[in-house]
Amino acid sequence: MRLLIDTHLLLWATEKSPRLSRAARNLISDPANEVLFSVASIWEISIKSAKGLATFQAKPVMVWEELLRHGYQELPVIGKHAIVAGTLPKIHKDPFDRILIAQATVEAITLLTSDATVARYPGPIRKV
Repeated sequence: MRLLIDTHLLLWATEKSPRLSRAARNLISDPANEVLFSVASIWEISIKSAKGLATFQAKPVMVWEELLRHGYQELPVIGKHAIVAGTLPKIHKDPFDRILIAQATVEAITLLTSDATVARYPGPIRKV
């Protein structure tokens, strides 16, 4: 199964956080699954990191390198993703989540998320 991992789950996975659910951990670690991350997630982490908030310590280059080192595949954002993101129902306003939903839809990849609002969208989305 091809899995696109949302930003929160990526951070929790790289930090080995207990917030990462057992279901998510099992899916991500299953060698039968192809695990992908979006360039949009790295962009989101970069923006949050640049704000210098004490509550956000993730370093984008370290997250990116860790994901690649663990065999995650990088998914670029293309024009079709952006177009589909603009046509999604107005359930969620976060542009990063909307592009992840669009990528999952266009590429027919299951989006893994911990966000109940994201999981309300139709399509290949799985809340874990």
